[in-house]
Amino acid sequence: MDNVAIVVDDLDAAVAFFTELGLELEGKAQIEGLFADHTVGLDGVRSDIAMMRTPDGHSKLELTKYHHPAAVGAEPENPPPNTLGLHRVMFAVDDIDATIARLRPHGAELLGEVAQYESIFRLCYLRGPAGIIVALAEQIG
Repeated sequence: MDNVAIVVDDLDAAVAFFTELGLELEGKAQIEGLFADHTVGLDGVRSDIAMMRTPDGHSKLELTKYHHPAAVGAEPENPPPNTLGLHRVMFAVDDIDATIARLRPHGAELLGEVAQYESIFRLCYLRGPAGIIVALAEQIG
């Protein structure tokens, strides 16, 4: 897999959120033209993207802000975890409590609480940019 894309309303805020999570900004670009229209199946595409790279360098997250056509909101606005389709991305972290504390000023809200799976992981779901669910996993065993 090359990357996962997330459409966001506020590109700078999303970059700040994922930077705080430990991803690195690889680059930004403006995307428009016939190739973009043909690729995504929309007319008059004009967007800005930010490519974020995971610390290990193996995965990427593409954050996309559409200027034209305008992004369409999901229904319901903040879908629950059991909604069909792609809506959650998980990251391994060294310290789940410290990570949550760093992400709260960027709008992160826990959906439930930090839970422990056997003596192997501490896990949680939180709401991130554009309402997506960001899962965190801290290996403890």
